[in-house]
Amino acid sequence: MTEKRKLPSTFLWGNSVSSMQTEGAWNEDGKGLSVYDVRPATDNTSDWHVAIDEYHRYDEDLDLLKDMNMNMYRIQISWSRVCPDGDGDFNQKGIDFYDRLVNAMLKRGIQPMICLYHFDMPLNLAKKYNGFMSRHVVDAFVRFGKKMIDHFSDRVKYWIVFNEHNLYFQDEVFNISGYESGDKSLDDMYTIFHHTMMCHIQLANYIHENHSDVKIGGMLAYQQIYPATSKPEDVWAAKQVQEFLNFNIYDADTGCGYSPEVMQYVKNHGIQMDITDEDKEIMKKAKADFLAFSYYSSWVLSSDKIPDGEAPNHYLNKGGVESKYVKTNDWGWAIDPLGFRNAITTMYNYYRIPIFPIENGIGLKETWDGEHMIEDDERITYHRDHIKAMKDAIFDDGAKVLGYLGWGLIDIPSSHADMEKRYGAVYVNRSNHDLKDLKRVPKKSFYWFQKVLKDNGDEL
Repeated sequence: MTEKRKLPSTFLWGNSVSSMQTEGAWNEDGKGLSVYDVRPATDNTSDWHVAIDEYHRYDEDLDLLKDMNMNMYRIQISWSRVCPDGDGDFNQKGIDFYDRLVNAMLKRGIQPMICLYHFDMPLNLAKKYNGFMSRHVVDAFVRFGKKMIDHFSDRVKYWIVFNEHNLYFQDEVFNISGYESGDKSLDDMYTIFHHTMMCHIQLANYIHENHSDVKIGGMLAYQQIYPATSKPEDVWAAKQVQEFLNFNIYDADTGCGYSPEVMQYVKNHGIQMDITDEDKEIMKKAKADFLAFSYYSSWVLSSDKIPDGEAPNHYLNKGGVESKYVKTNDWGWAIDPLGFRNAITTMYNYYRIPIFPIENGIGLKETWDGEHMIEDDERITYHRDHIKAMKDAIFDDGAKVLGYLGWGLIDIPSSHADMEKRYGAVYVNRSNHDLKDLKRVPKKSFYWFQKVLKDNGDEL
C-alpha cells in the first residue's frame, strides 16, 4: 500500500438490493399486489412471496452488514407496499416499515440509499393502464416519489429513481414496466423509455428545488462493449450500442437532452415516443449530483451477426459473441475488472460528475452442507480485482468515485427468481422450492470483506 492510494474516510462501502428480492411479506400490513406477487414458481425459479423474509429479519441482516464494516445499504421502497393501488391512498403501515428500516440503519451508522422503482409495478396500474405506457402512471409515480422524498429526505441523502434505466431502452422493458398488452414495437419501447425518463427528471428537479442537502443521480446497467475485431463495422456497432444504452441516458440525466444520434434515428424511422414541448422544457432543467451504474460483465459484439436494418437497441440480442480473452462465470458472463475501470474512467471523463458503482458482484452456484463454511474464493477474487480496478480509475486515471456497493451480498433470488444464482457473502438457507429455515450463514468472503473494509480498503 502507498499513501497516495488511501481512499477518503467518507468513502461509501455497502450492499444493494430490491424490495421484491428481499422483503417477502407480500400480503402483510396492507401491501397491494405488484406484478411480481402473481408470478408463479417454475421448475427452476421460485415465487416472490417470501424472498429472504427481510421484512421480519432486517435487524439481523443489518447487523451482518455492520459486521462487514459496511456503511451504506441501498434499498428500494416498494410502490405497492406504501400505495397499494399505485394511484390511491397511501398505506401508513407500509411507510412505517421503511421508517423502521431506515432508522435501524442509521442507528448502526449505515447510510441509506433509496431506489424508487426496481421493476415491480403495482398490479392495478399494469392491468388498468398498461404500466408506463400511460401518462396517468407517470403522474401516479411522480406523486408516489414526491411523497417518499418529502417523508424520508431528512434521513436519506442519496436517491436514485429507476434501477438500470437503460433496460427500458432494450427488450427487457416489456418485462419490467407493467406492460401487459401490445406488440412490443420500437414505438412502445421508446415511449415507455421516455415516460420513465420524465419520471426521473421530474423527481430529480423536485429534489433540487426543495431539498438542498439531498443528492440524486441517474443509474444504468453499464454496457461495456468491445468490438469482436478491429473491422470498422464491428467498432462502429460497439460505439452505437454505447451511445444508445449508456450516453443517451446520462445525457438526459445531466440536462443535455437525448443523444443527437438517437434522435436522428427516431426521426429517420418515424418512431413515435410521445415527447411534448412541456417535456422538453422540463428536460432542460435536469441535473445529476452523481452518475450511478451496475457492472457485472463486459460484452463482445460482432457486426456480422446483427440482422440488416436492426435497431441499435437490439444489437446485443444476436450480435453478442464469446470473449476470447477473459474467464466467464456459470452463466457465461465475462469476468472483466479492466472493463469496470474503463466504465468509471470513461464516464468521469465525459461528464465530470462523481461516479458511483452501486452494483457489482458475481453469481455462483453454491450449496451449504449444514456444517462447514462455504469457501467462495472465486467471489473474493472477483471483488478484490474489481475494487483494485476502481482504485486504479481513481488514483491512476483521476476519476472521482463516491463508493462501492456490492449486489445481494446477503443471498437473494436473482432478478429472474433463481435462488441458486447466489451473489452473497452470506448464505441464506433456502432453495427455489424449499424455504428451509432461512438461516444466515457467513461465507469465507464475509470475513474477507470484514477485514478489507475495516481499513477502508487501504490494503488493496
